[in-house]
Amino acid sequence: MAAWLPLLKRYALPLTLFSLSIIFQLIVVPSTFPPSHYDVLGVRQFSSIQEVTEAYEKLTEKWNTNVEIPLTYDFVKIRYAFELLTNPLWKRDYDAFGTDENLHILENMIAQFKKGSFSELTIPLLNASSSDPADYALSSFSVEDLKSTKNSTVTWIVQVYSSGSAQCTQFLNSWRRVVSLLDGVARTSATELGELQLAAFFAERRKTGQPFFRNGLPSIVALPPGCRSSHCIVRYQGDLWVDAVVDWAATDILGLPRIFYYTKDTLGPRFIAKSGPHKVKVIIFSKSGERAPPFLSQAARDYRSYASFAFVLWQEEESSLWWNTFEVESAPAIVFVKDPGVKPVVYHGTFNSSWFSEVMELHKQQELPQLRRLTSMELGCDARGYSRAGNDTVTWYCVIVVGRPGFELNKIRETIRRVQDKLVNVGINAAANEDSSSLLSLAADTFKQQRLTFAWVDGEAQKKYCFFYLNSEDSFETCGPRRYGDLSDTPRVFIVRYKRDPTKVGELANKTKSIWDSYQEEDANLASQLVAKYNGSMNTPEIIRWISQIIKDGDSRDLPYFTSKTPELIDENEEAVWSKGANNILSTSKGMKHRILKLITDISDHLRDPRIGPALMLGACISFGTIWMQKSSTQPTEKPKTGANKRHRRPVPSIHERPQSITDVEPKDARQLLSSGSDSD
Repeated sequence: MAAWLPLLKRYALPLTLFSLSIIFQLIVVPSTFPPSHYDVLGVRQFSSIQEVTEAYEKLTEKWNTNVEIPLTYDFVKIRYAFELLTNPLWKRDYDAFGTDENLHILENMIAQFKKGSFSELTIPLLNASSSDPADYALSSFSVEDLKSTKNSTVTWIVQVYSSGSAQCTQFLNSWRRVVSLLDGVARTSATELGELQLAAFFAERRKTGQPFFRNGLPSIVALPPGCRSSHCIVRYQGDLWVDAVVDWAATDILGLPRIFYYTKDTLGPRFIAKSGPHKVKVIIFSKSGERAPPFLSQAARDYRSYASFAFVLWQEEESSLWWNTFEVESAPAIVFVKDPGVKPVVYHGTFNSSWFSEVMELHKQQELPQLRRLTSMELGCDARGYSRAGNDTVTWYCVIVVGRPGFELNKIRETIRRVQDKLVNVGINAAANEDSSSLLSLAADTFKQQRLTFAWVDGEAQKKYCFFYLNSEDSFETCGPRRYGDLSDTPRVFIVRYKRDPTKVGELANKTKSIWDSYQEEDANLASQLVAKYNGSMNTPEIIRWISQIIKDGDSRDLPYFTSKTPELIDENEEAVWSKGANNILSTSKGMKHRILKLITDISDHLRDPRIGPALMLGACISFGTIWMQKSSTQPTEKPKTGANKRHRRPVPSIHERPQSITDVEPKDARQLLSSGSDSD
């Protein structure tokens, strides 16, 4: 055994490859490519229904004449193959995509009647069911729709189904619910398996090139915008539940944010306190505890700069709390919480996408909106923008409340809101004397003309903007960041008069170029700014008189024209507290789970490649030949001589023992003999 160890060690690699090749060919390939139902009946692949029927009749003739009595195991497989291949829809699906959703019935029957008689079986084994394609006619996906996705910005959610599939028929009502929930968010459609070109486009491919649906039918796929290749298709791998399918489409495909549920204990500290003072709080009371519908998640994404969203599960024992807090009587209900001190706006009853969009557009802003980069042009409080009254307006005004967030700032915001209400209801709240009444009317008319705007600024977040307008020694208490233990908040009110250069008014009105283009230019201040600070008491009539006097002077007097580059307003925390963004919506654990499952699936698909076995055999042969040639090249070319052929030689003397030459040493008794022919004397 010890003599074989070096040899086995030398040829370990080719032997291993050879063994893997044999195992793959004898075990993996047969399990991956089992005999088809055509092989069971003994007919060629893709035989017609008539040929299948004739083959089955020949077998039954042998059974009826007792020429051949089949085992129950064989009979079940033959009968199952016959019923499958004689149903036109089942045969079509099996031939084109290898789809066989009744295979579990075959396995159960084989296990049940393995030792019994086939006469105990109930014929037929399978119950055919079919659905009407008209049931899926809500939106049928076509080749033209596929071509239109190249330049489209819409995401498609498509169901691939078969009219002969019982599972597809069972899922039909759930699919209708999915379609209704995704309405307005994504385009939904369905395609029947008979549309071979489209069905093959949506299917995956085996290593042999055959299209197949990994999880059977129905199969749900998503086509992102601009997708025209099968490589960009996203296939749904989860359970066929309405909630699971809609959540996958909304979060994984559309990237919509999740809206979390809060309790009575967590709603205040974790949602209202953390969602930012500049945002409207939208609270949805749910009676069922279901996820937010996709259109609501889309609204949460579209209005994330203006509002934060939360869900609350309605419980009867907490009804008194919600009534005292928001005046919510029952669920479902939607509450819009705006400025501090402002009564919440409550809507009871169910709602749909279009209604909610209208209501959200109406309540997206606070009663006194915060001035930010996103709202500065909308409010007309930006010298680089334009007046709300139009591009041809020369003079307009913006009243701004500025301060660090807190109790003092909220008090002044409430006062300025009362000023707005009084200007709206000028006829009811007119002052007593004629002079102040005329001033009040002037301010009210300016407000109705949209030449007067009210806004507030978080001086701590927008401190550069704040210091620009309140450049004084005591403005740090208004604009600077709050220090530890510093409770000295001093909010202030000022008004900015904007006056556009009259020479540019005509140019701007005739230009088709958007004002946003001018907004992006470095020196794009189109209007001069003059600032007046309010130093009076926080009394509503006094503030109105001050505003009216500023407007009167600004409209009548030709004040100096002064321009200066205004500091940029920043965007405060656009992302909602519950949103992680479209590209990072999956949690770490879920994302890792998806990657691991995908890796396992890829490995499984590669192991089913029928070319692996021959490749391993070829590798074994090449490795064996290489090792054998290397071993042969290291052997000597001449064989060693045997003992019989060796010649015995005398020992060769050493260098010290032999003379250098035969004449080097003269013997002592040597004599020199003269020859007769010598010339010597």
